[in-house]
Amino acid sequence: MTIEGSRVVVIGAGSGIGRAIALAVAKAGATVVLAGREQDKLGRTAAEIGGEVTTVAVDLADEDSIAALAATAGQVDHVISTASAAANGPLAELTKQAIDNAFAAKVTGPLLLAKHFDVTGSMLFFSGVIAWRPAPQRTVMATANGALAHLVQALAVELAPVRVNAISPGIVDSGAWDGMGEAKAAFLDSVAAKNPARRVGSTEDLTEAALFALTNRFTTGTVLHVDGGGRLA
Repeated sequence: MTIEGSRVVVIGAGSGIGRAIALAVAKAGATVVLAGREQDKLGRTAAEIGGEVTTVAVDLADEDSIAALAATAGQVDHVISTASAAANGPLAELTKQAIDNAFAAKVTGPLLLAKHFDVTGSMLFFSGVIAWRPAPQRTVMATANGALAHLVQALAVELAPVRVNAISPGIVDSGAWDGMGEAKAAFLDSVAAKNPARRVGSTEDLTEAALFALTNRFTTGTVLHVDGGGRLA
């Protein structure tokens, strides 16, 4: 099975992993609908793809926004969401709004996407290695990602035969760590030294996994751990 000629919605397509997946899906011959919170970033991704590409602003914390995206997209073969919202820090300093945003990206948002979209093929969401290796000041992130891992199993049963899967990345050099400045290289080296794969991930590792999840018709209710074995280290 290929995705050539299919219609794919990519949420989070403005930057990082979502952008890489949108470009890979378009290169594989799919028509792509780009969605995310910032239209200017979506426009840059659309320009890289070339031709007429639909871009739609969406907020996964807003059901009306999700419904509007679904109406614009129409019937689609696949929906992919790489959305995330950080709610990190000591428990005493967490705000309810930050917690709500984190769960909107990983749990309630995916539920509402499943509610509103007319999907014929599959849905693919992004969890994360922190769900399997909790760390101090990352309690919300670990919980939201863990909940998503269980949600894809429940949705796979309820939406069958539409397939529902998740990818759980480890530490990936996707641009997310660039804010560390000169400390970034040492951090990534330390991660690579501990991983069984002895390297950090690349966006290409994740696009390959995403294409597998979209095209393998016997994979559903599954979390693909693309983490270099980081959850075991």
